[in-house]
Amino acid sequence: MRPVSAGVAVPLFALFAAGVSVSSDGLGQVFTRPEPLGVVLGLVLGKTVGIFAGTFLAARFTRARLNPELAWADVFALAVLAGIGFTVALLIGELAFTDPAAAEHIKAAVLIGSLTAATVAALLIKRRNGIYRRLVEAENRDEDADGIPDVYQRAVLGDDGAETRAAGGPSSSRRQ
Repeated sequence: MRPVSAGVAVPLFALFAAGVSVSSDGLGQVFTRPEPLGVVLGLVLGKTVGIFAGTFLAARFTRARLNPELAWADVFALAVLAGIGFTVALLIGELAFTDPAAAEHIKAAVLIGSLTAATVAALLIKRRNGIYRRLVEAENRDEDADGIPDVYQRAVLGDDGAETRAAGGPSSSRRQ
């Protein structure tokens, strides 16, 4: 129940509480007028580029480092996820566009931009989750049932040419 309330009910409540009403005319104007199109692109692309570039530059030119357990693809997926933040975008749109018709187009653009960012982020995060799930399965695999996951054992050739397993780990081969 929690994902439904956090992922659907809370955003819908925030939209209704903010007074967002979108008409079919407002939705139709989003991709034909430059202002609403700019809002959509700003939420989807602007936030993604800004957050990802800021994180990359911080990791590149300061002492900050990306956690070794994360990949840059994870940072990118979370940067895309930032595009779902619509409350400040609605506030800025309301302050910047005093004409009610233009404000309606901007509200529709914020809604479409947030939904687009959420959809793309969900796909990226689902893909990354599959990758991490496969890594965990490989790390916990113990095909020889000796109680030690196979990834922490390395193959060693003995004097007789037979392969045996020795303690080690995935990190011992990567540190070179």
